[in-house]
Formats: sequence, C-alpha cells, structure tokens
Amino acid sequence: MKKILIRADDLGYSRAVNYGIYDSVHCGIVNNVGVMVNMKSTEMGLELLKNENIDLGMHTNISNGKPILPANKIPSLVDRKGYFKSSHEYRQAYANNEDIVNLDEVTAEIDAQYNRFLELIGHKPDYFEGHAVMSNNFRKGLKIVAQKYNLPFLDFPLQSEVVFKKSTKFMPFMGGYRNGKTDEKYHPLELLNKIITEDIPAKVIPMIISHAGYLDEDILMHSSLTIPRVKETAAWTSVDAKRLIEKNRVYLIRYSECK
Repeated sequence: MKKILIRADDLGYSRAVNYGIYDSVHCGIVNNVGVMVNMKSTEMGLELLKNENIDLGMHTNISNGKPILPANKIPSLVDRKGYFKSSHEYRQAYANNEDIVNLDEVTAEIDAQYNRFLELIGHKPDYFEGHAVMSNNFRKGLKIVAQKYNLPFLDFPLQSEVVFKKSTKFMPFMGGYRNGKTDEKYHPLELLNKIITEDIPAKVIPMIISHAGYLDEDILMHSSLTIPRVKETAAWTSVDAKRLIEKNRVYLIRYSECK
C-alpha cells in the first residue's frame, strides 16, 4: 500500500482560508493542518476543526500579522507599524546573500509562538516547521526551539528528500508555484495522480504541501497565492480525489504516525 501525506498550511491566515481548510478536512482528504498561532482568525479556525481527527502542526510565521512578542523586542522582524516584515522583504535579502533576521530575536519569537500553540491547543505540535521565509537564522531558530522542547522538527523542503524524526523520508511536492511565481494553471488532481503513478522508492513518502482555502480581502491584500488555494480546496473535496485514493489503495499518513 502506497503512503502519501497531504497537509494544508496557513490555518488562521484568514476566515476564508479557515473555511477552505475545514472543508478539505471535513469533506475531503486532508488530515494534517499547519497552524499560524499569531493571526486574528486562528481561534476561529481551531474552533472549526475541534471535532476533526487530524494532526495539527505549528506553522511558525514571521511574515504575516503581528508577532506574539512586543515589536520593540524583535526589531529585525517587524516594520514601523509593528507588523512582521513581508515574505518579499526576506526573499529579496536572501537573493542578495543577506540575512536580515536576528538569531536571538527570531528564537525568542518562535519560543513565544510555541507557548501560544500550547495555550491554544493543549499539547505539543504533531510537526514543527516554518512558513515562507528563506533565512538561515530562521531555520537555526526553529532548530534551537525544537531541540529545547523535544519537538518533531520538519526542515524546509529545499532538497528532493527531507528527513523527519528518526527514519522517515519525505519527498516534498508544493503545487501552485512555478519558477518562484504563482502558477494559475496548476491542477492539483494531476499532481496527485502523478504522485500515485510515479515510481517513487517505497521507503520515501510523497508529501503534498498544499494551501487549501477560499478567498477574502485578507488573502487578496496580503498573499500572492490566490487561485491555487481555491483549486486545491476543490480538488481535495472532490469525488475524483477520493476515487484516486481508493482505487490505488493509498494510505493517507499523518505526521504523528511517522517514526
């Protein structure tokens, strides 16, 4: 039986994203959800999912909304209004071989977000990773906090394989982007079918990093990823996706089941 992991990132980003993730879980095939703990819609999203049997991860966020810590404690991460710097600013700096993230500051904010996760959910995350920011210091900060609290750290999908826990190997697939730009021609069901039929080594688990959601003003104003979110929601809740899974005897694994 082939194993595939499908997750939906960005719970809390906006109300519309929350509803799309809820539908993808409740009516669809998603059983791993990444939570942004600092956003104004986070508690609403968790309320929607409170009766769902899923894994919840900490989708550590330093590029959207306001931080958990006071802005004056983490000046390298925020703008003049006290909001996190945009992912575009981080990407631009990374392209210029600069790291604008202060390691001590980002580690403190990650630690604060982890403690917020515990307050909201009541247990450790089933997986622990970062959202949308290319920064060596951000990755170092995640690893420091993961080691401090013995958390299941999942590194950024920078290579063809990502090691998780002791022996699990994931092959990451992130739809919706092509050459660093939003791909509005993306078809999630084609990606799913390709993964199912592709000759991937049995010891490697394909991991679909999706961003299921609907669209509202918050997303249209603050995210470059729009149409692919709606496409993924439609795909993961479709009869065709469920038939693909059943016909090919695919087991939809959760992070907590990995070793």
